[in-house]
Amino acid sequence: MDVPLEYIESAFSQLLGTRLQRLDTGVAEVALAVAEQLRNRGQKLHGGAIFSLVDIAMGLACSTSHGFDRQSVTIECKINYLRAVGDGEVLCTARVLHAGRRTLVVEADVVQGDKLVAKAQGTFAVI
Repeated sequence: MDVPLEYIESAFSQLLGTRLQRLDTGVAEVALAVAEQLRNRGQKLHGGAIFSLVDIAMGLACSTSHGFDRQSVTIECKINYLRAVGDGEVLCTARVLHAGRRTLVVEADVVQGDKLVAKAQGTFAVI
């Protein structure tokens, strides 16, 4: 999918250090490397960083579904954290499950290698 970079990256995604891996209709894959500033007091990747990665990937998946000329915002999101991440990189794959005129339902998996790190589902409003 050929989309100008200014439609894909935000100042926040740059601050976090996310990297777009793939965009397809209804799907977005975004990677995040563990960095010192993203660690919690236990020296693991902070849950807030993982949640932000999920939200970024889900938002991009929405945009691929309804078009980058329209915006969507998170109105609800639930996440299950399944394992801690100490080092390396995680990959979030977000998929649109339902694309209505006013709302979208999206799910996301965060993995490190073949291990599931987190699972999320969210609802987005088209504005």
